Formats: sequence, C-alpha cells, structure tokens
Amino acid sequence: MREQIVAGNWKMNNDLAETEELLGEMKMQMVKEPEATVMVAPAFTNLYPTFQALKDTPVIVAAQNMHESENGAFTGEISAKMLQSIGVTTVILGHSERRAYFHETNEQLAKKVDAAIAAEMRVIFCFGEELEDRKNDKHFSLVESQLKEALFHLSEDAWKNIILAYEPVWAIGTGETASPEQAQEMHKHIRTLLKDNVSANVAENTSILYGGSVKPANAREIFAKEDVDGGLIGGASLKAVDFLEIVNSF
Repeated sequence: MREQIVAGNWKMNNDLAETEELLGEMKMQMVKEPEATVMVAPAFTNLYPTFQALKDTPVIVAAQNMHESENGAFTGEISAKMLQSIGVTTVILGHSERRAYFHETNEQLAKKVDAAIAAEMRVIFCFGEELEDRKNDKHFSLVESQLKEALFHLSEDAWKNIILAYEPVWAIGTGETASPEQAQEMHKHIRTLLKDNVSANVAENTSILYGGSVKPANAREIFAKEDVDGGLIGGASLKAVDFLEIVNSF
C-alpha cells in the first residue's frame, strides 16, 4: 500500500511567536496517532524551532526550498547540508510559486533534485498546469514535460525518495478546486507516465499528492480516489483544527 501523506506548506506566513502558537495548537489537538504521514513546512527562520517542538511527535518538518550547490557565493540561499544540520531531511521543490515568481525552470529543478537525492534528502516535487493550459487542452502534455525534464533521468532506486505533488495552478489560492474526478484523471495519467518512463514498480509505489485548495469539506472525497495518496495543503494548514481534520480524512 502506498504511503498516504498530508503536508502543510506554510509559505511566507507566521513569525516565530505565531509558529509556536500554531505548533502548540497542533500538539494539543493531535489526540491520536495519525494514519497518514504528516509533514509541515515552515519558513526557513522557523525550521529549527519547529523541528525542536515536534521531535517528540510523528510530524516531519520539511523545508520549502533549497539550492542545488553544496556551498558558495549564493547570498540568501540554503543548502541540503545546512538543512540536514538542523534535522531537516525533506524538501519541497518546484512549487508553482517558485516557478512563477522566481523563474525556476525544469532544468534548474533537475539540478536541485539531483542535489537533494545525492544528499539523501526526501523530495516533494511539485508540478502542474496554468488555467490557460487546461483551457487549451495542454494540461496532460505540460505535466509530462515537467516530469520528463526534471525527474525522468533519475535511477529507479532514487525514486524511493520522491513524492509527487500535482498542483493545478488555477486552483491554488483562488477558491477553485479541481473536482475529485479531475484530480483522479490527472493522477492516473501521472502514474501511467511513471510506468512508461521509469518502471511499473515506481508507478505503483510513488505517492502522488493533490495540491489545489484542499479543505476539510472536500479532503475526504478527493483522498478517496484510487490514485490520490494525500495532499499538499496551503492555507488550510495554517489552522490547526482544519489541518488535522484533513489529516484524518483517510
């Protein structure tokens, strides 16, 4: 059975005091061991305090980004080694906001993925189409190119550290959500691409998360789909009660 995962991406929200308050609420309300793997990705400044606060819980702390180089003159960037030195071994790469606002390309993301895999980091790799792509019926081909250019050079063994997160960009922060049927259609397409380009084993065992305005009201229906293995959660992860309700939606 594939790993079920719910990851909260806190983006550029919450200072240290707000982070500590949210973590306290999460720990207080997490009354039972979750069936799914739970992750949270705070801002860089709050990674170590979050790791310290959650080290006695099953919740995994992830970073929102990292640089492809081990070190060097890259002001403002963070390396895999730096993340690992504070206990963080999971990183989100390729988020639509990194692609849109910071112009990250598939070629650059391939280098970041290689660096993370070489450092034995676990990667949540994000990809997905804009509204225009879907309207022009290019969503399947765009997703295929994103995966091929950034991931399909990896060895089969490397895929044990890859989690995929499909983001229909038109459904992030807009209040729009792909229907459960649309999510399943794309996730099935992704799994077929994995089978055809990597292996049947990788296709069967790679977790594919849905990342487009998942809320407590729709999580259960989305997660029930055969090829949806959880969610990458944005806004709803900033409220402990909502996030944990999503976590318990399997």
